[in-house]
Amino acid sequence: MHQPNAQSVMRNRAAVAEELRRLLPQMERLRASRPIPFGLDAIDRHLPQGGLLSGALHEIVPEEGATPAAFGFLVALLAQISSPPPERGRSASAARQVGVIATKQSLHSHHPTPGGLRRSGPPSPGEGRRIQSRPLLLVLPAYGLRDYGRPHGHGFNSLGLDPDRLILVEATQRIDMLWAMEEALRSRAPAAVAGVLDKLDLKTSQRLQLAATDCGLPLFLLLPAEMLDASAAATRWRVGPAPAARDRFGLITRARWRLALERCRNGRTGFWTVEYDHVAHRFSLAAALADPAFSQSADAEPYRQAS
Repeated sequence: MHQPNAQSVMRNRAAVAEELRRLLPQMERLRASRPIPFGLDAIDRHLPQGGLLSGALHEIVPEEGATPAAFGFLVALLAQISSPPPERGRSASAARQVGVIATKQSLHSHHPTPGGLRRSGPPSPGEGRRIQSRPLLLVLPAYGLRDYGRPHGHGFNSLGLDPDRLILVEATQRIDMLWAMEEALRSRAPAAVAGVLDKLDLKTSQRLQLAATDCGLPLFLLLPAEMLDASAAATRWRVGPAPAARDRFGLITRARWRLALERCRNGRTGFWTVEYDHVAHRFSLAAALADPAFSQSADAEPYRQAS
C-alpha cells in the first residue's frame, strides 16, 4: 500500500487548516445568530425559530405618550440578553417603567434629585461580584429622550440590567448615531446593540438590517410612532403601559406592558399583556392573561387597557 510522503501530509494539513479558517467565521456567525427566546411560549411560538432573531433589526414603537414604557421594555430585553445572576437585594418599589428615566441632570452624583430619584454613579467595590461577559451598547441622542429626561442607573437596576455592563454613547447628529451602531455591530464586541432614533427610512433600515445579519447580533431601535416608514426590520413591537403588579403594601413588584407584534417576518403577529421579573430575568403573561384562552392571535381584536 502506498504510504504518503511527508510533503503530501503537510499539504493535506495545510488544506484542512485553510478550510477550517474559511468555515470558522461562518460557524461563529451561526452560533451568534441563535434566536433569543422570551421564555414565554405564548410569544415564542409566534416568532421564527422560537425567539427573536439575533442577526436582525427589531423596532420598538411606543403607543401615544408611552415612550417611558417602550424604553422600559427595551431595557428589559437587554437585561434578559445579559442575564446577570441575581446578587443584589434591591427594593421592588423601584421597578417602575418611568424609573428608568432620570430627570435632566448629571448621572455622576449620588445626591437625590428634587423628584426623589437618585442619580447614578459608580458602584461600590463591595456591591456584588463583577460579571465577566460581553457588554451591551446603547446609542442615544445628546438630548436624551426629550420630554422624559435621560437614562438613569437605578432605573436600569430596577429592571435587572446592571449599568456596569452598559456602554452608553451619545451623539448630537443622527449620522453619528448610525455610524456608532454600525461600527459596534461590525466589531462583534457587544452582546447586543440598541439605539433611539427620531426617524428611520427604508434605505437606512436595510443597511442596518444587513449589518446585523452579517455580524449575527441583535439590533433594537426605539422609534417614534409618528415617524414610521417602510422598514426592513424583522419585527416591529408596539408597546404601551399596563397596570403594574403590586404587593400587599401597594408597592410595585413587576413592570407590565401591553405588547402588539405588528410585524414579524416568517412569523405571526399577536397581542399580549406581559410582566417582567427583574430578579429572575423572566417574562410571563400578566395574571389576567395567564389563561391561554385569553391570549390573542393575529386575527383577534387588539387588547385594550381596562379603564
